[in-house]
Amino acid sequence: MLIVDGHEDIAWNMQQFKRDYLRSAAETRAIEAGSNVPEQNGNTLLGWPDWLKGQVAVVFATLFAVPQRHITGPWETVFYKDQDEAACLYWEQLDLYHRWAEENPEKFRLIGSRKDLAEVLASWSKDPLEPLIGLVPLMEGADAVLKPDRLVEWYEQGLRIVGLAWSGTAYAGGTREPGPISPAGFDLMDIMADLGLVLDISHLSEEGCLQALDHYPGTVIASHGNPAALISNSDTPERHFTDEVIRRLAERGGVVGVTIYNRFLRGDWKRKDGRQEFSLDNVAEHIDYICQKTGSAVYVGLGSDFDGGLGVEDTPADLDTVADLQLIGNRLEGRGFSSQDIEAVLGKNWLNLLEQSLPEK
Repeated sequence: MLIVDGHEDIAWNMQQFKRDYLRSAAETRAIEAGSNVPEQNGNTLLGWPDWLKGQVAVVFATLFAVPQRHITGPWETVFYKDQDEAACLYWEQLDLYHRWAEENPEKFRLIGSRKDLAEVLASWSKDPLEPLIGLVPLMEGADAVLKPDRLVEWYEQGLRIVGLAWSGTAYAGGTREPGPISPAGFDLMDIMADLGLVLDISHLSEEGCLQALDHYPGTVIASHGNPAALISNSDTPERHFTDEVIRRLAERGGVVGVTIYNRFLRGDWKRKDGRQEFSLDNVAEHIDYICQKTGSAVYVGLGSDFDGGLGVEDTPADLDTVADLQLIGNRLEGRGFSSQDIEAVLGKNWLNLLEQSLPEK
């Protein structure tokens, strides 16, 4: 089954740690052994051979940088003090994706249209197999958009999904800085709707999520996050999706990408606690919860958040790289999911949403 991952922080790692994702995860881990990188961001879960092995055909590839007020140490060099700096960093990251695809046309394709998506999917059925990894650019935190009417420039360069917040931004409150959507945020959503962009409500508080669902007429998703009802003692309770948000998102035809992160499976977990008590059964539980709350398997997918401040140390014990996302299908089968529903969760739901929301060409 083809997998679609709704959230991977690839370009940030290329900027911050100079990771070369043409290597396998094992190669990168060996190179970084003895350095401070595993402590800072965990041992990587990503790499070209691992995407291929796991049949990860499409990735929502983020544009992300941390605001200076949230840096955790002098090792963090990819941060911004103001929106101008955010724009510079995010443009560099979008350019990284473009150059990556241009320099490796047999490996990667930026997806900006249904035509691009169809070509990526067709590559997985060729004989001999010549698969492409499709990258859908996703802006995580919209401070890089200097003014709402500047969004068209980003769209013209391939941006297709926008999240208003990470922490608080000019457009909305966010994680650790909860609050409503700002007047500029409503203006930005109006322009997003005109362009046909997908809105990502991840990192918004419940208040912001509900405002977005009320206001935005276009496609809405939650690229990465988990049900709040299954997460106790979280230090960022606003980061998780309430039953009301999940229900309302499903009513809009949206998809929740479940995150493969132990702290999002149990809120008080820390890396020092180890990973042995977690398995992909815990991930299947979160997927199943969303299915039960919405009455269907069509509103949930995967949004791993891999390499986004978390590494293999922060994931269930039976997962080693992104290739092991395939194992989630076995866990869902054990819960009585049909093969059709498993295919939907692993990738088809995201593919259907892209086919409905992307421009034709």
